[in-house]
Amino acid sequence: METPVYTKRQTAIAETRPKTKLKTKRTVKNILVYLLLIIVALGMLGPFLWLLSTALKSGHENIFSYPPKFIPESPTLTNFADAMKAFPFWTYLMNSTIVGFLTVLLNVLFCSFAAYPLARMKFKGKNIIFILIISTMMIPFQLLMIPIYILSLDLGLKNTYAGLILPHATTAFGIFLMRQAFITIPYELDESARMDGANSFQIWWRILLPLVKPSMVTLAIFTFVMAWGDFLWPLIILDDQSMYTLPLGLNALTGLFSADWRLIAAGSIISVLPIIIFFLILQRYFIKGATSGAVKG
Repeated sequence: METPVYTKRQTAIAETRPKTKLKTKRTVKNILVYLLLIIVALGMLGPFLWLLSTALKSGHENIFSYPPKFIPESPTLTNFADAMKAFPFWTYLMNSTIVGFLTVLLNVLFCSFAAYPLARMKFKGKNIIFILIISTMMIPFQLLMIPIYILSLDLGLKNTYAGLILPHATTAFGIFLMRQAFITIPYELDESARMDGANSFQIWWRILLPLVKPSMVTLAIFTFVMAWGDFLWPLIILDDQSMYTLPLGLNALTGLFSADWRLIAAGSIISVLPIIIFFLILQRYFIKGATSGAVKG
């Protein structure tokens, strides 16, 4: 006996209803997730966009007007040129570049050196040493400033690049990050390399480092952002203006009784650009390093 046509249609409609409801729920969920992400992004980009708006406003516009005006009436780029002329911009940029580059280089090198035995070697007290290193992350830098400053004075590091770089040459976070990256690599690679006559340094340099490149780039980005935007330690260790970094130079734009916020905003935008460029160049490796953790068999 054949099934009536209308019965088949009703069955098909009944089967499609759950799929339609599930698809609608997924669509609503995706919309809510994207709305949340947009709100978070606007909250993070809002201060930067307001800084850009202030930097583009001309001299006759009141930047403290109420209600605030986000879009400038007559945008101008003269604030950027004036900010670069208001203080030795290129000298401070060179100082920040040297400090940032060497701090990143030493961090990646020293943290990789320290992480290798903690991840790939077996010796007594390894876990205790690692716990002690991680425990230093709980100590704020403000508690260490005075002893580090006294030590820097005794070593003659005041007003030098070494005085700016060495206190941040290695970090517990970097050691932890590189150790976790080394752990994800199969130990069979070390054994094969030793059978071929490679020593520990060759294994670290030729085998492990190329495999943890994403984690190295991740550490480099975090270190560069920290070194480039550091204000407190350079303010303490430097009193020679020719050694100032960009954050200290921008601070010099503020007078005793007044400040030109347009120039400060323009200088801040210029100082942030190297960080953005550095991240855009390395973002592909950064995403890999942030999502790494599985070993392909």
